[in-house]
Amino acid sequence: MGYENLIVEIDEQYVGSVTLNRPEQLNTFTSSMASELFRALKELDADPQVRVVVIKGSGKAFCAGIDVNELEGKSALEYKAWIEHMERPLIFVSQMAKPVIAQIQGVAAANGMGLAVAADLTIAASNTKMGLTAINVGLNCVGPVIPVARVVGRKKALELLLYGDLIKAPEALEMGLINRIVAKEELEKEAKEWAVTLARKSPVAVQIAKKAFYGSEDMGYLKQFDYMNDAFARLCTTDDAKEGVAAFFEKRRPTWKGC
Repeated sequence: MGYENLIVEIDEQYVGSVTLNRPEQLNTFTSSMASELFRALKELDADPQVRVVVIKGSGKAFCAGIDVNELEGKSALEYKAWIEHMERPLIFVSQMAKPVIAQIQGVAAANGMGLAVAADLTIAASNTKMGLTAINVGLNCVGPVIPVARVVGRKKALELLLYGDLIKAPEALEMGLINRIVAKEELEKEAKEWAVTLARKSPVAVQIAKKAFYGSEDMGYLKQFDYMNDAFARLCTTDDAKEGVAAFFEKRRPTWKGC
């Protein structure tokens, strides 16, 4: 089953990519695109030929938020269901086994900023601007601010939420909202290399690490250690752990079995 609003590809290096493909609308979310993105992420997560997923946007922007043409004429209950539908891909990223990299350029605003920050890792072009901009049109970004607040803390999150300013890439890097900045013309190449490097790691080790990280995030300090150590113990029993250690001593590249 194809996609109308996305381009979905899998390469020979175990990298799956999802391109938001509404460039004339700055890749703003419609209900249809939200459905397709959720489905694409689920399919890539289940595909054994994928170890890393990259989300990017076509054209000059990553994603400028939600298409406001869908706003009119709903009841409060319908609005709640509608916004939950739009945010479902953001939430699902943390539930995926595979790591997700956001590759962003231009504007990443409102739901687009939420998606960029909800990704496990984020690489940005030097021309990137991010913001929780909905407040400027009488709305707000109380959903997208959740992953943002996890990164920047309460004070800065509230400032971004209430003022709706766009911040440039260097400030976003300083705040921890992105991992890397690269030249705009190098973004595609650098993001691909970053994804391929991650895809070469043991998929079992990467997936256990991701699940354990999110699973322990809200635990108390001592309980978190206990949870993480259980995850490490499980990993040590896998074939990939044995292969990785053997390859290290034999000075060769490991051959991962994914189990």
